Amino acid sequence: MKSGDSNHQDWVEVLSYSNDFIHYHTSLTDGEPFWISYYRTLVSSDTLHKDVLPYIQKQSSLRELKSIIPIQENILTSDRDEIIENLMNGYMAIQVHSHDDECLLVNIANNKFRDIGIPILEDSALGPKAGFIEEIDTNINLIRKRLPISDLTVKEMEVGKLSSTKVAVLYVNGIADKENVNTVVQRITDIQYDHIQDSAYISAMIEDNSHSLFPQSISTERPDRVAAGLTEGKIIIVVDGSPNLVILPITYMESFVALEDYSYSWIIANFFRLLRFSAIFISFFITPMYVAIMTFHYELIPARLLEPLVGSRATVPFPPFLEALFLEIMIEMVKEAGIRLPLKIGQSLGVVGGIVIGQAVVEAGLTSNVLLIFVGLGTLASYTSPVYKFSNTIRFIKFPVIFFAAWMGLLGIFVCLIFAIIHLIRLTSLGRPYLSLYPLRKTALQDLWIRLPFSMQKENPQSVRPQKKKKLVDSKKAPEPLNDFYE
Repeated sequence: MKSGDSNHQDWVEVLSYSNDFIHYHTSLTDGEPFWISYYRTLVSSDTLHKDVLPYIQKQSSLRELKSIIPIQENILTSDRDEIIENLMNGYMAIQVHSHDDECLLVNIANNKFRDIGIPILEDSALGPKAGFIEEIDTNINLIRKRLPISDLTVKEMEVGKLSSTKVAVLYVNGIADKENVNTVVQRITDIQYDHIQDSAYISAMIEDNSHSLFPQSISTERPDRVAAGLTEGKIIIVVDGSPNLVILPITYMESFVALEDYSYSWIIANFFRLLRFSAIFISFFITPMYVAIMTFHYELIPARLLEPLVGSRATVPFPPFLEALFLEIMIEMVKEAGIRLPLKIGQSLGVVGGIVIGQAVVEAGLTSNVLLIFVGLGTLASYTSPVYKFSNTIRFIKFPVIFFAAWMGLLGIFVCLIFAIIHLIRLTSLGRPYLSLYPLRKTALQDLWIRLPFSMQKENPQSVRPQKKKKLVDSKKAPEPLNDFYE
């Protein structure tokens, strides 16, 4: 048997074990061209019959076919591994004779994805409504439309031994720090894993501290947030098959920054940002404070509130710790059930479960109505963060704080607070300080802890060490409008 025949039979026999692999001869005579191979489930039949088969002529060679077939992505190769790899990605192989090594690979992949819609987890009343989808080229297209500059650089690679998932690293050349770019590329290259299903896999594998509860990257569905991050020197990771893009590096306070803030006056935006920041502390402290005070520190309760609190707990058979733990777990179960169920049923369960079950628990004397109010307030407060992963961190972290509050009272709460602060100070995102408190830079006071007017946001945040320092190019004021009251 010839080497060419052996090579051909090798990859054809390997792929023919699958029933959706098609390999057939286009002519009734064995010695005439052409032989065609493809995966039926990966290709577009319309493209095959309209743009490929009508151009296949008996007198044509593969090089002539390459020039006349109206599809840009085609490859002429004899490499067995390249043939198999491209067939698995939706290409079709065209051979003149069945024993030939050389074949023409034509891209007729069936790339059907959902249409661009609104961001599900990051919807806003004001601002753009377009959100990323599960197709990597479409997502990069949405970014390039917002930043039509040649400095926007894309580095593509494949990750996953079995999945061969396409991953792209985006940054703006001349703004992003080269060390940050090299760190991200190197960490992604070093990933040794069979299957990469989502961008969350990548972010979890390349973050500085994989044991931390706090997210060290932002997962976003919004092109405007990605474009804003790129102009500040951040690195973006796009994963094929995932609608969530990863932003690196980040700081703690960015978990409270919503893109909708820039649609309001800077004073109103600062109010909402402060409200979100305060809500996290309410969610963190409110239930543990109830447990600590009702267990150890009755003297801290004002006299007028003491009687209602004691009266509300008169029929409760459990200590404050078990009462709070029972109610918090019940609320978490209602939320989890609402997420897992179909949309309409989940919405009904959230409303009915929260009202009916909560009222029934209070009337049965299993918990106090005061604690029910506190738990409901803490639950609402935990969802004020625009970053969903950060909300999940707050949902979980209050449980160990409740345990410490039941064990040591207020001292236990402050021990947890000090431990959390120390952990945040030591935490880094891509080697950069996560808390952004030390060293304290003036750029953090322009658009991080507070949001100043656009005319005062003159520099890019120095926490990511951008190459381009200035953000505001020209701060000249527009001429004053004419005043009708004076002539």
